[in-house]
Amino acid sequence: MKHLYSRWQRYKIEQAMTTRRVVLLIGARQCGKTTLAKQLITRDIAYLNLDDTTLRAAAENDPQNFVKHNLKTLIIDEIQRAPSLLPAIKKVVDEETRPGQYLLTGSANIQALPSTQESLAGRVSKVRLRPLTQGEIKGSLPDFLTHAFSQSFNFPWTFYEKDAIIEMAFRGGFPEVLTLEGRNQKKWHRDYLEALLERDLQDVAKIHRYDAMRELIKVLAAWSSKFLDTSSISSSLSIHRPTVASYINALEALYIVEKVLPWTKTDYGRVGKQSKLFMTDSGLMCSILSWNKDQIRFDSDRLEKLMETFIFNELASQIDASEKDYELYHYRDRVKREIDFLIEREDQAILGIEVKSSSSIQKKDFNHLEWFQENLAKGKLFVGIVLYSGNRPLSFGQNLWAIPISMLWPSGSLST
Repeated sequence: MKHLYSRWQRYKIEQAMTTRRVVLLIGARQCGKTTLAKQLITRDIAYLNLDDTTLRAAAENDPQNFVKHNLKTLIIDEIQRAPSLLPAIKKVVDEETRPGQYLLTGSANIQALPSTQESLAGRVSKVRLRPLTQGEIKGSLPDFLTHAFSQSFNFPWTFYEKDAIIEMAFRGGFPEVLTLEGRNQKKWHRDYLEALLERDLQDVAKIHRYDAMRELIKVLAAWSSKFLDTSSISSSLSIHRPTVASYINALEALYIVEKVLPWTKTDYGRVGKQSKLFMTDSGLMCSILSWNKDQIRFDSDRLEKLMETFIFNELASQIDASEKDYELYHYRDRVKREIDFLIEREDQAILGIEVKSSSSIQKKDFNHLEWFQENLAKGKLFVGIVLYSGNRPLSFGQNLWAIPISMLWPSGSLST
């Protein structure tokens, strides 16, 4: 029997449905959008899935009648398959301004679709759903950032050894993968990518060289957690730079890769301006690269890439689910001072996070966090954290902490 996990974003959807005419649930295919949408169905809510070819044909041929309803809410799944419905929905919600009329789901960014002429701006609330986080799997609430900013680390949590965390990262968060092992995980991920290339990619871009796209996906998986350099990527693949950029944009639109912008809110002249690139599921990355868990344990470079990609997705999910407004950045300057993640709160308080796979931490691991605190965070609350695979939170100076990765998931906060 399929296990139904409590998704952090359910509350956000339910809240948005009380205030906005249209709610758009977006995220990668197979991350759980349909399951979550169906959990919201009641007697006065109907569900239509545009993966059904007959329904899609009806939607494309008579969009006005397709979207008409006298229910509380109409759920339309995979809206990117029939973007012609968007103007029809706009017409309905402009005539009737009641909130909660439509819940749409999309496995592609509808604003990136070449055939989309309507964005529903001002009428729609977007909610991002990512693959399952370890917090959702373990039944925790997305509270880590609140604890981190307040430096209150006395909450209950369960310690996981480094090998257990590596296992979590290798598995990733696609729900169907959670029950699979070894080769079956890799096969699922590869079949998933093939389905994207053969079907979903056509919704967002005109791709003429599918062989080049396959090679690019492998390169981008290897590039995860690195600074994006399209010139180097285009040279390695012998593909024109504009083509590489457009292909990356298409993969972004399908929520397979994601860019993290640099933090540049300073007059410091040496701050870097390159974005970082991440795969949006660490398990998918491992399968694309044909990584072996036993080899990774003894390869520090690949282990750091794995852990940083894994932590990125955990942090991004907590940011998405939070009731507070957070922005996620990275920091790098021209003298190669780097901080893996900077999370800025709406009051301009900043949380700096470095990711280490080691179970031991030294004072030098805080050098860049400490420099940022002293030079670029003057007058602001700055908390610097090194996430590591150890088993206890430790203070390393004023607002500087070594925090176990396991503490990302407080114990027993949410029933599954």
